[in-house]
Amino acid sequence: MLIRRAEVDGALVDVRLVAGTIAEIAPDLVAAPGEMVLDARGGALLPGLHDHHIHLNATAAAMASLRCGPPQVMSLDALAEALGDAVGDGWLRGIGYHDSIGRIDREWLDVHGPDRRIRIQHRGGRMWVLNSRAIEVLGGGPEDGRLIDGDAWLRERLPLDPPDLRTVGATLARRGVTGLTEVTPRNGPEDLARYRTAGLPQRLLVMGRRSLDGLEGVGALKLHYHDHDLPGLDALAAEVAGAHEAGRPVAAHCVTLAELMLVLAAIEAAGADRDDRIEHCGVAPPHVREWIARLGLTVVTQPHFIAERGVVYLTEVESADRPFLYPLRSLLDAGIRVAAGSDAPFGGIDPWAAMAAAVARPEGLGPEEAVTPEQALALFTGSAGDPGGPLRRVAVGEIADLCLIDRPWAEARRDLAGVAVRATIVGGDLVYDAMASTNPHSSAVAAGMRRIDSAI
Repeated sequence: MLIRRAEVDGALVDVRLVAGTIAEIAPDLVAAPGEMVLDARGGALLPGLHDHHIHLNATAAAMASLRCGPPQVMSLDALAEALGDAVGDGWLRGIGYHDSIGRIDREWLDVHGPDRRIRIQHRGGRMWVLNSRAIEVLGGGPEDGRLIDGDAWLRERLPLDPPDLRTVGATLARRGVTGLTEVTPRNGPEDLARYRTAGLPQRLLVMGRRSLDGLEGVGALKLHYHDHDLPGLDALAAEVAGAHEAGRPVAAHCVTLAELMLVLAAIEAAGADRDDRIEHCGVAPPHVREWIARLGLTVVTQPHFIAERGVVYLTEVESADRPFLYPLRSLLDAGIRVAAGSDAPFGGIDPWAAMAAAVARPEGLGPEEAVTPEQALALFTGSAGDPGGPLRRVAVGEIADLCLIDRPWAEARRDLAGVAVRATIVGGDLVYDAMASTNPHSSAVAAGMRRIDSAI
């Protein structure tokens, strides 16, 4: 493929891709016979974006679910209207509910929902609200219908076919995403095999359980505990040490300060691995940031949560904690490696919206934690194996995982949320082409929507 008139590091050049790598970068390259030519029209050619924290199955299910909370639904009346407008007569699956719009339970759903089986997931992912029809079909459930930490219980009673991930892959390709890190804690060998044959156009790294030890394309052991079920320090330190002995780092879910403090103590007791990760880092005051830096850990966070949940944070989070919510600049200033992921479906899937949120933090929620547009882009252009480490580049010899946007970088940096992706390339294959109707080689898009076997 020859990409003409692309902006690379501020210069307008042509870029030739051969055998999945960048072979030449120079002005006015001559197209070879039969070579596919893509006109960049002056748009910036960037390293393909990597979503460093995503739940693929849940995201696919969410795309087929009813939105039941902010910002789409802001009141109980609006929720009742949305439920009433939902088509179909089988299971009605809702997502994104939050108590800020009002409390719902079994009785509320029986009165205000349609006469069908209903299950609505809380935005945090830990609670489902069931109506009486659902509880009847499931053979039981909590009296008030609010099922907490019951995913395993649901799976036993509600066997479902694995969701089709191709829509997720295509949606991410349209946003320039060429790589994914799947972080669901229960992932095992069967899940890994299914992800690999799911038709995703992106490269894939999979976290999960110890049963993944030694398998190709596997990342960290995912540690996922909550304030109400935190293990003892010795037990957690032993779990971290066991992962390290198996050649795997750990990636620890740390939304609250209590979760983060325990994890840091356990990693310190076990001995830190350079690739150990803190996921989310929801609250990190100065002394905790110093601890993370001293241990040499990476933070993978979600800058868009501040934009998506800001109203709730301003009312529900203690004022003393608000300046330390989902920090960015202070982590970077402390020398900590920082990357970002969507946490979809629990956060928005668009990396450009996340970058925009990282650049413009609202008053009352740590505006001093905002970063530059270049730093925001860097959150998504590290490698899967070293997020927050050296950035991938558009340079000769590099793997041709690329994102072509619709404008030069000088314009894009002024409005990251407004950026549109013109083309996404994985290993030299065109997996998304916004100009397909005018591109005589657009049939290559379909050919490019293939599985990428190799992990980054």
